[in-house]
Amino acid sequence: MAAARDRSLRYGQARTILVLFGGYAACYYCRTDLSVATPLLVEELGTHGISHSEALVRIGTLSSLGVLAYALGKLFLTGLGDYWGGRRNFLIGVGGAMVFTLIFAAGGALPVFTLAWIGNRLTQSIGWAGLIKVSSRWFDYSSYGSIIGILSISYLVGDALARQQMGMLIEHGYGWRGLFGFAAIVAGAMLLANLLWLRESRVAEGHAAAMPNPLNLFADADSRPASVGALLLPLLRSRAFVLVCVLSFACTIVRETFNTWTPEYLHHLGYSMSHSATLSAIFPAVGVVSVLVAGWLSDRLGLNGRSLLMFLGLGAAAAALLALMVLRSTSSPLLLPVALIGVVAFCLLGPYSYLGGAFALDFGGKQASAASSGIIDGIGYLGGVLAGYGVARLSVAVGWDGVFLALAAVSALAAVCAGALHVLNTRAARSAHA
Repeated sequence: MAAARDRSLRYGQARTILVLFGGYAACYYCRTDLSVATPLLVEELGTHGISHSEALVRIGTLSSLGVLAYALGKLFLTGLGDYWGGRRNFLIGVGGAMVFTLIFAAGGALPVFTLAWIGNRLTQSIGWAGLIKVSSRWFDYSSYGSIIGILSISYLVGDALARQQMGMLIEHGYGWRGLFGFAAIVAGAMLLANLLWLRESRVAEGHAAAMPNPLNLFADADSRPASVGALLLPLLRSRAFVLVCVLSFACTIVRETFNTWTPEYLHHLGYSMSHSATLSAIFPAVGVVSVLVAGWLSDRLGLNGRSLLMFLGLGAAAAALLALMVLRSTSSPLLLPVALIGVVAFCLLGPYSYLGGAFALDFGGKQASAASSGIIDGIGYLGGVLAGYGVARLSVAVGWDGVFLALAAVSALAAVCAGALHVLNTRAARSAHA
């Protein structure tokens, strides 16, 4: 009987991972489409008398408004998952991505594009917190690093596959509308899968409740929070939580810059539009390896391992960004910048995956995991706003070398914050042990 229950639990956990993975990967098809389509949109805007530089700034502005909507949704809407359940949050995220991507594809002017993109990012903003909430009720804390590592590569796999497949579509003559329509079809298929097979918790299927991190800020509570204050104040009073939010702000600037502008940067280097879209997949593809390695290591190094790996990874990312600037300033072979983009991805994306995932579960437990994830990610995406309009302006004013220098400075400052977080975590662990 016990063996049968264990098999049933493992089956339910595997099913939950698969549908959450597929659903969140589909959401990234509905984000990557804008990045891949940027050279095509710039070209089309040029036919309406808009210069290349001005078109970049307008698309950068659209991107920043979308990231701002995403950040605000993270901050003010994701906590709903702690009241009505993570499944509903997740379904809204995937369904909203599909609907607003279709609206974007049907539009023909910047105002429609902007409204559709804002709606897309706003509804998607609650999806990841829903995933985290469901995970907190399906998995024990001892496996957070590995499980969230696996789920974190969903957006990297989705991003990489979308760039590869959309690059092929461009090569076969499809325009930007075809890319958006394709993304909406993928999201619709994954929405149906989650409607059919995603369950809120393992308790609903007759299994014992999942075990939260014993050092979380909400003990073992699994009930609805008594009030908004009871949900938020324990998080905001934690110095370690505040440091994780600062890290999220800095890391998201770097990540969103590469997510948004890699195809345009590679096109600037001389690659064709289709080749630029395909090569830009190196950032999320290398990130998959980084996230898996970082998740596996963090579970084996213990609670302090995550902050240590963040410190090492962010310091190495700063060095790689400086190297990217130096090589771009010389007559370096064309593939070297592409290789260095992969190095940045490996150093950054594994540690980045801890922030709104394993760290959020560590702080929020089963009661406040959605709010914890939403606040961390929301503050991060406020930084990500700078990756759209700010990077567009910076690249026009001082070139890509200036962009990489600024990103290196951001990564170095983030490494210092990760070092401070490691000190706090070490002291907390010693106090708990004593």
